Amino acid sequence: MSAHEFALEISRLRSTLSLFTRRFTTDRDEMNDLVQDTILKALTYRDKFRSGTNLKGWLFTIMRNTFINNYRKNQRSGTFQDKTADLHFLNVADTHTFNSPDTALEYKDIWQHINGLRDELLVPFKMHTSGYKYQEIAKHLGIPIGTVKNRIFHARKEIQKRLAGF
Repeated sequence: MSAHEFALEISRLRSTLSLFTRRFTTDRDEMNDLVQDTILKALTYRDKFRSGTNLKGWLFTIMRNTFINNYRKNQRSGTFQDKTADLHFLNVADTHTFNSPDTALEYKDIWQHINGLRDELLVPFKMHTSGYKYQEIAKHLGIPIGTVKNRIFHARKEIQKRLAGF
């Protein structure tokens, strides 16, 4: 199949692709973007298409994968789309920063409570919050994995108890 024939077949399936986007989104702009991305990828990777196979199925697979990849990318980046009429969420002040003196003091106080833990609880807790896995902590400290989990649990409980009066 020549490039021109391939492009013609895809253009004939454009309305079918538009209908298929309703499985993923109801937003008109997202639907158009998804169709456009699908067609662009199909034309870019035309050499991957095998003649005699189902072109519509191939395009649907590209569309589904494109949607999933975009969704995952948005989730990782923490992208938030404000769909309220007056963009309410975008106009709300951000109170969750450490820029104000009050919150910086609270942050320091919290860490003082954490650092006040016994070393047997503090070391596994800090390692866990630094990203170490339970098995790595157990191996590093030379203790069973169950003991590591127990100490982290008790460290959390102790911190919660200390912060309750805070």
